[in-house]
Amino acid sequence: MSSLANEPVTEHTARTGTHVTSYLAAGPKNGPLVIFTHGWPELAISWRHQLPVLGALGFRAIAPDMRGYGRSTVYTRHADYAQEPIVADMIGLLDHLGGERAVWVGHDWGSPVAWNVASHHPERCRAVASLCVPYRTLELGFEPTVALVDRTVYPKEQYPVGQWDYMLHYQEKFAAATAPMDANPYNLVRAIFRKGDPAGFRKPAMTAQVRAAGGWFGGLSAAPDLPRDDDVVSEEDLCAYAAALTRNGFFGPNSYYMNHTANAGYGAKAKNGGRLDMPALFIAARYDYTCESVTSRLAEPMRAFCADLTETILDGGHWLAQERPREVNAALIRWLATRVPEVWP
Repeated sequence: MSSLANEPVTEHTARTGTHVTSYLAAGPKNGPLVIFTHGWPELAISWRHQLPVLGALGFRAIAPDMRGYGRSTVYTRHADYAQEPIVADMIGLLDHLGGERAVWVGHDWGSPVAWNVASHHPERCRAVASLCVPYRTLELGFEPTVALVDRTVYPKEQYPVGQWDYMLHYQEKFAAATAPMDANPYNLVRAIFRKGDPAGFRKPAMTAQVRAAGGWFGGLSAAPDLPRDDDVVSEEDLCAYAAALTRNGFFGPNSYYMNHTANAGYGAKAKNGGRLDMPALFIAARYDYTCESVTSRLAEPMRAFCADLTETILDGGHWLAQERPREVNAALIRWLATRVPEVWP
């Protein structure tokens, strides 16, 4: 596992009831907790550049494999991948770690998890940060997210649900959406883990045309064989992702997209009307065209619901923590030092 610091990263297991969470850890065991939650189709190692750096500063930096991923418990029902049980996993992990509160940092589907911990369990959250996915979007379900689509880029008659079209592909043809991923997980991760491309700015994202194209990869039976982008992942990292996804399959990861209604119901039960009073950080990726938050309205609701919000934009794509690790680390550390000074080791 490649990283940017020499602080050792160790593997652990937490058991809460019948659920097992595998997690990576760095830093002193009594250090202030920072918990990193990954998204689709990733692993705890997606935070490989953040864990040793935060650990070296004296934080106890933790990154779990989310349910359905890595060596954490895999479930066989779509409903088991709704936000409410996933958040319960994270509260169980926090209990296992012996922490009263943590700083939560999420990305992709890990972002709704971090935001939901903050909004449903504010007493367990010192501060919350997210890469790419702003608050009051995916954790509220499909319709509120579609309502924020930039119609100058996605005319409604051509792109009824904008860049979120790919999510309907899972709902309408789950088996067909999943099969080409299961057919060759290595090619899949090698194809998708790529740096941001400035040439795509203000143009429709590929995710807006998945159903019209006949599915992922234009309806091919497996992901194409594309060269690795070594600015984002090493061969060692790719093999680790592929091995875990081959072992577990894509049913669990893809099932995160099958719970919009349940997630909306859960989101409606947020405390304080969903308003967050703790420090919050949002790191937008300028060249992430699916979670486009730089010129669209996607981040507007977040600004109305966060009392202490810091925002920054980095010139990178969706896999920001892996593509721009030093800049992500700098943004996190600066925010922790200035907006959450009480947690500084």
